[in-house]
Amino acid sequence: MFWRKSNKKGQVVGSEIAPDEIFLDSSNLPQFNVHQFEGRLERPISTRTFFLVGLFFFIIVLLFVTKLWNLQITRAEEFAYLSDNNNLRHSLIVASRGVVYDRNGVPLIQNEVSEEHSDFATRKYSDLSGLSHLLGYVSYPSKDSSGFYYNQDFIGKDGIEKAYNDELSGKNGVKIVEVNALGKVESANLILLPEDGKSLTLSIDSRVQNKLYELISGLSAQIGFEGGAGALMDIKNGEILAITSFPEYSSQVLSDGSDRSAIASYLEGKGKPFLDRAISGLYTPGSIVKPFLAIGALEENVITPEKEILSTGSISIPNPYDPKKKTIFNDWRPQGYVDMRHAIAVSSDVYFYEIGGGFESQKGLGIEKIEKYLRLFGFGEETTGSFFNGPAGIISSPVWKSENFPKDPWRIGDTYNSSIGQYGTQVTPLQSLRAVAAVANGGTLLDPSITLGGEVVSKVLGLAPENVKVAQEGMRLSVQSGTASGLNVPQVKIAAKTGTAELGSKKQFVNSWVTGFFPYDHPRYAFTVVMEKGPHDNTIGALYVMRQLIEWMTENASSYLNE
Repeated sequence: MFWRKSNKKGQVVGSEIAPDEIFLDSSNLPQFNVHQFEGRLERPISTRTFFLVGLFFFIIVLLFVTKLWNLQITRAEEFAYLSDNNNLRHSLIVASRGVVYDRNGVPLIQNEVSEEHSDFATRKYSDLSGLSHLLGYVSYPSKDSSGFYYNQDFIGKDGIEKAYNDELSGKNGVKIVEVNALGKVESANLILLPEDGKSLTLSIDSRVQNKLYELISGLSAQIGFEGGAGALMDIKNGEILAITSFPEYSSQVLSDGSDRSAIASYLEGKGKPFLDRAISGLYTPGSIVKPFLAIGALEENVITPEKEILSTGSISIPNPYDPKKKTIFNDWRPQGYVDMRHAIAVSSDVYFYEIGGGFESQKGLGIEKIEKYLRLFGFGEETTGSFFNGPAGIISSPVWKSENFPKDPWRIGDTYNSSIGQYGTQVTPLQSLRAVAAVANGGTLLDPSITLGGEVVSKVLGLAPENVKVAQEGMRLSVQSGTASGLNVPQVKIAAKTGTAELGSKKQFVNSWVTGFFPYDHPRYAFTVVMEKGPHDNTIGALYVMRQLIEWMTENASSYLNE
């Protein structure tokens, strides 16, 4: 209700005025909003509304107080610990791997820091060719997209890097870095120092190995061999002086992993660059088995070294299916009368057919004894060790044939061919190296060693020294006037045995072998070289490689020839 003044003196004389009696003239009011009832009455806020609003704010405050109590009182220690650790970052310090040297102290694998991998030192491999299968390669520590290491270690993938991974690997360190809320480093402390890996000194001479590889690869390109391998070993302690395989990959390329085209060429190429032919390559040995069978024949009293056998160029035996026909086994040429030393020297097939399988009045070893003596010299067994892990290979036998050709029985012709290393038998170059070293040192089979001054592991074969001496003399005669005469050089006396193994359905390819040792009078080093799958009509092979290496060593590493 409203009251109205009635006189000039200010006295209230009127009566009550009801709201509905008031008339507003919008035309007399400037900027009057016709959509608003400016003269409306407002009611007071009720007590209930004050209570509800107060209750709402009380609940909000209570929730905040409860949460604050939980954070500051109940879980104070837990969150304090987490807070401290949120300011601390653990940073990995990758240890450097050990350096690898050759026997003369030449570094073959070193470490270097690159911009690409600033957190750790990467591997730097020697630029010399012929070392990759020996040295191998590694994979590097790896980070995820957030910068955290999911692989904290170097991992050796092949060769020395793999075989001696534990020795070459160090122990990583840890650094704690304290940062503020803005991520700025406040302090850094080492809590675990890194330990670098141990260095390793190999028994190889990188100069000799590099030259051997160059000669093998060069001859392959010149003649058309698909590959090759070679090795030299100390016959007293088993230390490897050189061991190489062609073709090879690049240790640097595989470790860095950045040259995708080169890696693709390794995977897609036909040359099998990942195959270490020296350790894992299996080859038909051909005539390089003859000195071992000669020793076996003497040990079994099959023949005396002086007895001569006539080679007119072949022997013939009756065909078991048609007695009117004969099966002919050819020599590579007529040899005339030859005793054991000369049979080794000229590589007479007929001589070894007869002492291996027997013929007419000449007694033979038989296939069981052939297998026995080949196994005695290490053929047919796996090579083992931290670095040398090669296949066992194959020694032909009736058991082997029955497993592979169950409908074809063993025949005398199989024994004859086995006697000259031409039927079924497959060996690795490393096996042939160990075997010829056992001939050179008088009958001790050595395990190969790739580290300088390593433990000597050997087995005495129990052979009569005079029988081993006959084989040595036959191999020396081979160099003086036989199939290995290409090694008859004035710089050093060499004893050797060549071998040519025919391959293919039409015998259109050959493996070319040479094995031996030097110096002859006081043997110290054994060697083997194989050239893989070259043309049949070619006359230049493994012997040429070894001749060139000896001539190079005369000028650059003569100490090995004179020891």
